[in-house]
This record gives sequence, C-alpha cells and structure tokens, in this order.
Amino acid sequence: MAWEDRTPFEAIEVEYGLNEQQVIMFMRRSLKISSFKLWRKRMHGRQTKHGSLRDPAVSRGYCSTQYKHR
Repeated sequence: MAWEDRTPFEAIEVEYGLNEQQVIMFMRRSLKISSFKLWRKRMHGRQTKHGSLRDPAVSRGYCSTQYKHR
C-alpha cells in the first residue's frame, strides 16, 4: 500500500495502525537505499498520498480502472 501512489497514508494507518512516520521508517528498513530515495522523492507532497491534500470528491484509494474484472 505504501508503494502505491494513490493509497493515502491515512488508509494505511486504518488498515495496519502505522502512521506516516512509521510507514516511512518501515520503507527505509525494507527497501534498498536507492529505492527508498526514489520513493521518498515521489511521495513528498503528493496530493493523492495525503488525505488532507486530496480532492474531497476522491473517496477511493486506487484508480477506478486498476482492478478490472473479466
């Protein structure tokens, strides 16, 4: 969930009980340093990753076409 751009940190906290700082520490321990740096650069200030910055009309944590069922 942390790797996905559209999943807000608030959803991770509800699901796993980890706040944003704990998720960052988890990712720091779990990823190679280069992957962690790329992830942090991508996440910093991203509107979709922070519920308070998100458009209120978006109530889902993923793209509507992401999970297509045949």
